[in-house]
Amino acid sequence: MKFIIKILVVAVSLWVAAQLLDGIEITTTTTAKYWGTLVVVSLIFGVINAVLKPIIQTIGCAFYVLTLGLFALVVNAGLLLLTSWIAEQLNVPFHVDDFWTALLGGIIVAVVSWLLDLIIPD
Repeated sequence: MKFIIKILVVAVSLWVAAQLLDGIEITTTTTAKYWGTLVVVSLIFGVINAVLKPIIQTIGCAFYVLTLGLFALVVNAGLLLLTSWIAEQLNVPFHVDDFWTALLGGIIVAVVSWLLDLIIPD
């Protein structure tokens, strides 16, 4: 149950980012397909975060220390761009335009997910 709630939290976070930023596009025809796309993209994003983020954190440990953790924003942007690329390969209608949009989108997703995690109990 916790896994499903986390996926829905990330889906809502991606929805907020898509609403606030013009460079994050979800091109579907119906509301059901729109939210289905968000759930699929949140699953892709979750798998990427679970697999690659620990590896990147281990390899880039010095960058995290030198930048006082701000390097995490760059890593999140890269992972969001990778999610966009994988979604395109799977014909999922989700696209992030460029690095700066991904950077802002990653910040929005992180903040909204954090706020929803505070509201929704474990």
